[in-house]
Amino acid sequence: SSTRTTSVIKCKAAVLWEPHKPFTIEDIEVAPPKAHEVRIKMVATGVCRSDDHAVSGSLFTPLPAVLGHEGAGIVESIGEGVTCVKPGDKVIPLFSPQCGKCRICKHPESNLCCQTKNLTQPKGALLDGTSRFSCRGKPIHHFISTSTFSQYTVVDDIAVAKIDAAAPLDKVCLIGCGFSTGYGSAVQVAKVTPGSTCAVFGLGGVGLSVVIGCKTAGAAKIIAVDINKDKFAKAKELGATDCINPQDYTKPIQEVLQEMTDGGVDFSFEVIGRLDTMTSALLSCHSACGVSVIVGVPPSAQSLSVNPMSLLLGRTWKGAIFGGFKSKDAVPKLVADFMAKKFPLEPLITHVLPFEKINEAFDLVFFFFYGRGIG
Repeated sequence: SSTRTTSVIKCKAAVLWEPHKPFTIEDIEVAPPKAHEVRIKMVATGVCRSDDHAVSGSLFTPLPAVLGHEGAGIVESIGEGVTCVKPGDKVIPLFSPQCGKCRICKHPESNLCCQTKNLTQPKGALLDGTSRFSCRGKPIHHFISTSTFSQYTVVDDIAVAKIDAAAPLDKVCLIGCGFSTGYGSAVQVAKVTPGSTCAVFGLGGVGLSVVIGCKTAGAAKIIAVDINKDKFAKAKELGATDCINPQDYTKPIQEVLQEMTDGGVDFSFEVIGRLDTMTSALLSCHSACGVSVIVGVPPSAQSLSVNPMSLLLGRTWKGAIFGGFKSKDAVPKLVADFMAKKFPLEPLITHVLPFEKINEAFDLVFFFFYGRGIG
């Protein structure tokens, strides 16, 4: 097939016209890719809590928009100057791009590319400031470099990774956000060590991926914490050694964890996005050597107050986007590791629905206490 295309594609997309409203399945037009852009036929997408934050308005993004940021598809066409992919390649769009040239891309320990302003100050557009989507003659905004809730999408070439041609797209789409975010928080951000103790707060799809990461890194004790005990069986299946429900105790959960682990765990992870559990997770790791990682996206414009003594004795408190992974480098390797059976993805998928039932998928995410709802 030709690499360049001038044709507009008409297809279905789930458009969010305004906050707090359901998605509408619309006929939209997707313009051809410009220079350094890639048009992708989407095959599978997941629903993540960050999409739900955009619907509720707690994560600002310009509307109307095509949301979705966790997906996988096949390149349909490429714009001028694109060398990293060709039509027919299987790909995963990257909500956290990697330009390879900026200060952060050259930094050995960080991954938040300077072109990732879409995450912190969403413009709802591609890098050139314009949109490739329109509906009934009106432009429709993009969402954090990806917009996977459409049969076709256009992304910048720094925001797409070519993956193994044999990869099952309905599974590896989770590597586009949820799995990588959780798994990387353990292996890349916290750098969990063999024989260590870990606590994971929140057992949605991302929290379970943290559990997988802790197990892969050789943790000896992995304590899963959630108020929904129905999630414990899957957590144990994936490597949790203990599962505790804070509602079963009268004392604060950090005290329970300190007593279980000789003063506190080596590594703790907050994978919910609540300020109270961020504090509990911090205090549940050991005051002299503990590392606590914020994984869950907190409500915007909220602040935590913390006693500096909680850090002064030697704790480390950190956070990262996309599990600290440099996206273009890491995503193909993670797909290869999945193909080599180094970790499972199937247990993270609770429901599979047709695209037209996207509102039902969001209802399921809400029902699962904001766990991951659809693969």
